[in-house]
Amino acid sequence: MRRASLGFGLFLFAGLRPAAAQPAPLKLMILGDSITAGYGLPEAEAWPVKLQAALQAAGEPVRVIGAGVSGDTTAGGKSRLDWALADNPDAVIVALGGNDGLRGLPPATSQANLEDILSRLKGKNIPVLLAGMLAAPNLGAEYRARFEAIYPDLAGTHGLVLYPFFLDGVTGQRTNTMDDGLHPTAKGVERIVEGILPSVESFLGRLGQSPEKKG
Repeated sequence: MRRASLGFGLFLFAGLRPAAAQPAPLKLMILGDSITAGYGLPEAEAWPVKLQAALQAAGEPVRVIGAGVSGDTTAGGKSRLDWALADNPDAVIVALGGNDGLRGLPPATSQANLEDILSRLKGKNIPVLLAGMLAAPNLGAEYRARFEAIYPDLAGTHGLVLYPFFLDGVTGQRTNTMDDGLHPTAKGVERIVEGILPSVESFLGRLGQSPEKKG
């Protein structure tokens, strides 16, 4: 009888052993503007939230941090980078430049700002996915060519995963944009996530879910 009691006690003890600790989710920050901030949408419909849901549905243990400020330019992103990094992300999507193009800011200045952001992230061993943007057609072919060359140039220089056009399938599609013709509707956000997801998964695959320790 005593032996049986001992066996039962061991069974209970085994059942109380703590489960193996689950690895902390990778923290993926999006440095962006009003689109990343979820302009005009409920918080649950913002694209960082939707991207996290899509990644988790695909089995990627990722927490997406939205670091978007409405109206932000590449200069704005550059000036607040250190503040944004207080969340200690493991990786970053840089989705800036749309407002630069809308305002017709000099492409060389926009490129210099993005170069600064990318170099500072590289110095901290934080991997980056770069989301490209297009310039408004009314600014002329020469401006557009110079502006749109920024992203592939930087991606090539820094060896980054590049998603060529962040608003692919959204710009010019009435059902995917709000009345201003610029910001995505909830349906537009779905299109953004659908489009960029393969690039994000490829990016995460490079990391191997084991980001380098940041210094």
